[in-house]
Amino acid sequence: MLRLKLTIFTLFILTNSFGQKIEKVFLDKNDSSKNCYTIIYPPKLPWTGYIFLIPGFGETAENVLQQTDLPKLTAKSGLLTIIPTFQDGVLSFGVDTLSQQTFDKILKDVTSKHKLIDQKFYVGGFSIGGSCVIKYAENAGIKPTAVFAIDPPLDFERFYNSAKRDIRLSKDNEANQENVYMVDRIEKETGGSPTTNLTEYYTISPYSFSDTTQRAIKQLIKMPLRIYTEPDINWWLKERGADFTSMNATECSAMINELNRLGNQSAELITTQNKGYRKPDNRRHPHSWSIVDNNELIEWLLRQK
Repeated sequence: MLRLKLTIFTLFILTNSFGQKIEKVFLDKNDSSKNCYTIIYPPKLPWTGYIFLIPGFGETAENVLQQTDLPKLTAKSGLLTIIPTFQDGVLSFGVDTLSQQTFDKILKDVTSKHKLIDQKFYVGGFSIGGSCVIKYAENAGIKPTAVFAIDPPLDFERFYNSAKRDIRLSKDNEANQENVYMVDRIEKETGGSPTTNLTEYYTISPYSFSDTTQRAIKQLIKMPLRIYTEPDINWWLKERGADFTSMNATECSAMINELNRLGNQSAELITTQNKGYRKPDNRRHPHSWSIVDNNELIEWLLRQK
């Protein structure tokens, strides 16, 4: 039965508007909500490498394909492109042990099935998907060729404290329900609050401002890394009642700064202005896939060795 569940089951194959074949694959034919991945195939051989693109919290592969042309463009450039869904489905937390183990399982399945030996390997993600790929790169046995992350939360001590502050400042019964959920979820993943269980916050966080040992990021001293963020403070103040202390840009900039100071000159922060919009209605939101210049990113990825 176990072997049956780990067998690859293909649900469908289709061709998109770029003329590329898209295949959705399940590790368990009895469960279409998790442990699966979508592959966008390059239009011709040979492939130049392969790339994993990790969705944000709550996103399906279909959502990603709606929000950005990046997967189609990476495939068009010759990269076998994979969008995975982990063990907890669209609610996977990315940096937790279960998500990281599922990432590794799907990666091994893809590389084995497609015989990806000595190929360049890239990882990238949006929001908590970006947190996921940075955490993966820190601990991976086989290091990616390059990593990028789009406005990821990195310091979950900061994230927790910011969410708690937002709830405290909110009027009765008007607290942002996403923050309420995230406080509970982070406490579940860490076993407590930063006050009671700070070590676990250091363990799950790709970067921790208060961890003076720099334990996590020292694993990335030689890693080409890009982090994208659009720190539109006026939008956050007006639309979300949030300030700089609540924005991922704070720790994104801090992490890149510390990596540069540790000697990684291939780590860079890319800041943008007025590029964040979400489809299908092109609604303004600086926390979006669209802040990335896709073609320029692909050129950067392919230059890495």
